Amino acid sequence: MTNIIKILNAGVMNYMKSLALQKHIAAQHHASDQDGMDTIIFVEHPPVYTIGIRTKDYTEEDQVRLQRTGGYVGAEFYKTNRGGLITFHGPGQLVVYPILNLKHFKPSMKWYICHIEKTVIDVCTKFGLKANTSPHTGVWIGDNKICAIGVHGSRFVTTHGLAINCCTDLEWYKHIVPCGIKDKGVTTLTKELNRVVTVEEVMPIFLDCFKKYFNCNYIDYPQDEKIKLSL
Repeated sequence: MTNIIKILNAGVMNYMKSLALQKHIAAQHHASDQDGMDTIIFVEHPPVYTIGIRTKDYTEEDQVRLQRTGGYVGAEFYKTNRGGLITFHGPGQLVVYPILNLKHFKPSMKWYICHIEKTVIDVCTKFGLKANTSPHTGVWIGDNKICAIGVHGSRFVTTHGLAINCCTDLEWYKHIVPCGIKDKGVTTLTKELNRVVTVEEVMPIFLDCFKKYFNCNYIDYPQDEKIKLSL
């Protein structure tokens, strides 16, 4: 059976509001196992550092330091319940939050993460880039991470997701050890291709590749439901 997924392009949204949005949609899943609630949220965040359930090597002092990064602009900092260590989200990065009931696909978090990785590798292939996985979660071009993945599952309902660096300012990463992996770097599609690659260019390619691995079709998020979300 082909699953139907609603696509919600939330535009630029602060991280806390995106967490509330994910929580709301996930709660709808938990209230009913019926089809029709699987959703992919696309968003760009203002500069923010987030850390997962593994808080190794990061203290309260580090949090204050990171919030001051960028002078008067600064960056937000949030601790979350996703997997993984610290990462950065910001402009020029396509952040994707699939809020799915894996019982509609395959009830396995391992399968889910594997298929997210395959999707992003396929996206890179569409751009003529050779990407791969490694013992570390995420997708890599050589020793440089192009996509961070950090997910959470509750009774097979997924939250959080992935972030593809399209034209992200890599200076923000110099203040952290991305995903806690030393001696590795971070890259963007823009850097690899030596031309500007925007979030808007990557979005439809991502959907095509996701459709291939998740056997789904898409509809736009209904306008009446968006109004209820105050979007």
